[in-house]
Amino acid sequence: MDGPRKTASLRGPTIDDGAAVNRLISECPPLDENSLYCNLLQCDHFAATTVVAEQDGEVVGCISGYLVPAQPDTLFIWQVAVGAAARGQGLALRMLQHLLERPACRAVRYMETSITPDNDASWGLFRKLAESRDAPLADSDWFDRDRHFGGAHDSEQLVRIGPFAAAEDRESTFKEQRNDERNTA
Repeated sequence: MDGPRKTASLRGPTIDDGAAVNRLISECPPLDENSLYCNLLQCDHFAATTVVAEQDGEVVGCISGYLVPAQPDTLFIWQVAVGAAARGQGLALRMLQHLLERPACRAVRYMETSITPDNDASWGLFRKLAESRDAPLADSDWFDRDRHFGGAHDSEQLVRIGPFAAAEDRESTFKEQRNDERNTA
């Protein structure tokens, strides 16, 4: 009989995680596989907006993202991967929440991603995030199967969550509440 599951630890990636991330993504259909080079860049250039989950020394989860250049208050989530052994533990939501608390995401008030219409797991995850942040979720057509993918990939919906309070706003509100408590004590 298996013992209780260990909770995965969350951390920023390093370039040494690139091969493990590449392997994890290949084990998580329907995710599009990237080249190992791409995953190395994600783990290096985008480390501040990417998170890996580690359990027993193995990478069991990864979310890659980046701040949209023309919209620095928007974190775009590129891929969410959770290995079979770590599923069912709420790990993907934990990783998304973790990213929003990172210093690089202090000003983030919106999260975007793209999801195919039939990817129920991703829709469920991002709906849970929107609910946990008490924020609206909107979607619109983005990349069309024929027009953009030449028929080689399903259409993708652009999903936008927000606005929600940025970390810097939540921190300011927390400090104000603590000051109010001290003043009334």
